[in-house]
Amino acid sequence: MKNKLVLFVLLIGFMGYSQNGKTPWLDVMLSNYEYPYPVDYITINAQQQELKMAYMDVKPEKANGKTIMLLHGKNFNGAYWETTINGLTADGYRVIVPDQIGFGKSSKPDNYQYSFQALAKNTKAILDTLKVTKTAVLGHSMGGMLATRFALMYPETTEKLILENPIGLEDWKLVVPYQTIDQWYAAELQKTAEKIKAYQLKYYYDGKWKSEYDQWVELLAGWTLNSDYPKVAWNAALTYDMIFNQPVLYEFEHITCPTLLIIGTRDRTALGKAFVPEEVRQTMGLYNKLGKATQQSIPNSELVEIPNIGHLPHIESFQAFITPLKSFLTK
Repeated sequence: MKNKLVLFVLLIGFMGYSQNGKTPWLDVMLSNYEYPYPVDYITINAQQQELKMAYMDVKPEKANGKTIMLLHGKNFNGAYWETTINGLTADGYRVIVPDQIGFGKSSKPDNYQYSFQALAKNTKAILDTLKVTKTAVLGHSMGGMLATRFALMYPETTEKLILENPIGLEDWKLVVPYQTIDQWYAAELQKTAEKIKAYQLKYYYDGKWKSEYDQWVELLAGWTLNSDYPKVAWNAALTYDMIFNQPVLYEFEHITCPTLLIIGTRDRTALGKAFVPEEVRQTMGLYNKLGKATQQSIPNSELVEIPNIGHLPHIESFQAFITPLKSFLTK
């Protein structure tokens, strides 16, 4: 009986689950987490180190000759695009989905000077490897800031730009006290599954939770169970600093490609809300206003608002998201 008990404990550990039986233990590179499609890698030689950058390259059964690249948000990775990938490949689109350095299955360097320019250059390296010269670019949340920077740096590559509830539509430096990287890092080290879910419940889903959202909490929480979690937390702190200090909204007027904004108007996401008084907090992340203001700033742009939907339209209300996206891509 004792040997059977030991075997059972070892089996549970091998399967990668924590002692509470709910949150899966995940390694730093998510090698024990399966993505919806095969993952390939390129090598990035940058800042005196060799890094691995993961991506999915999903080709349709019947190609329409068009490509779209999907850029994930800060609290996510390429896996959460599965339904979007399926919807787009069904219409013949080739879909390329990177994990940025510091995220998902890509390297978590001990030291890296993050910038949206560097991430855009890394992303372009994937396209160059695949010999893709033209693509639509869709960015969600932090990915929207990156997609904007990519379109500004590589206008000849970016056929169309789609921003899904992008962050950075306002300059938080104007109202939020500066937080050092050490402060961001300390906050990351305190994260638990319960805290991650509470944040997403409040800001992403307006208190309306569905069981299918659990997997996106577990992808973050599983890292906190790893003894190497400080490495993940440090990269998260560095990217917070990048987001806070490198706004792109002042350059929207320079975007040259056709642009679509898809905005869930219930979204209230904003960086630094915890560091400001309540009266200031109430003025931040008002996507019902930010979407309209941003559309006015971007030439040749369209706005689709999705009422009563929060930060993740492609998760929370897929049909309301994919319908305008497909319509825009065919114009």
